[in-house]
Amino acid sequence: MALADRFSYADLADLATTAPMTIHARISSSAVLKPERAPGLAAGHARFYVEADVVSLIRGGGPLASRISYLVDLPLNANGKAPKLKKKQPVLLFARPVSGAAAGTTDTGSVRLVAPDAQIDWEPQTESRIRAILTELVKPGAPPAITGIANGFHVPGTLPGEGETQLFFDTATGEPVSLTILTAADGTRRWAAAFGEIVDESAAIPARNTLAWYRLACGLPRTLPLDRLKGTTATDRRKAASDYAVVLGALGECARTRTPPPGAE
Repeated sequence: MALADRFSYADLADLATTAPMTIHARISSSAVLKPERAPGLAAGHARFYVEADVVSLIRGGGPLASRISYLVDLPLNANGKAPKLKKKQPVLLFARPVSGAAAGTTDTGSVRLVAPDAQIDWEPQTESRIRAILTELVKPGAPPAITGIANGFHVPGTLPGEGETQLFFDTATGEPVSLTILTAADGTRRWAAAFGEIVDESAAIPARNTLAWYRLACGLPRTLPLDRLKGTTATDRRKAASDYAVVLGALGECARTRTPPPGAE
């Protein structure tokens, strides 16, 4: 099965947005660790000590040795045995640097994966998808990770049925993110997301499988906490919650086939 079928956009974005280093490497050698040397190992998995040759550093700054080592947890096969890691097998690693023995130094020959399973098989189309995510991530004004709902309100319009809901979100970077949902007198709704200070009500809904879509579809709470809409009436709060549900429905499901690493949405 191709990786395109095994991993969703959200799976790859979870890894790419969490890891300060993305590495294309080829496995040089591997060894399965004994259970007593693998604390926290999940049931049905084996932990490997791996050495790999760096092909390219797709993302990351600072020096990196041509051969690196790391630990990775992989599921056991159907027979309950540890899988085989082939020599020269190409992989993508999502990792962090490891501190060196001296204070303030980095061990350039070791990395720490951002999640126990943050090694995936390398394929050209997978690297292309990762590079597209990383390109969006480093652009000025890139959509930040949403950490919660700060506040919001709903106000009725001048005609019966009209109204506007605005919601403002907390983010990992402190950069503003907001939603505006406008309801016409005939009940039709249109909405826009703003990543920045300027709210553009004519903005299009973020296209699926883009960083903006990922931040919203995978980062927004599934329900609107009405206590964030202080100073509004109960009727207006219910209207805001209904508007919010329309946005979630338009974004669609944040489908994942793996558990996101710590720090991901």
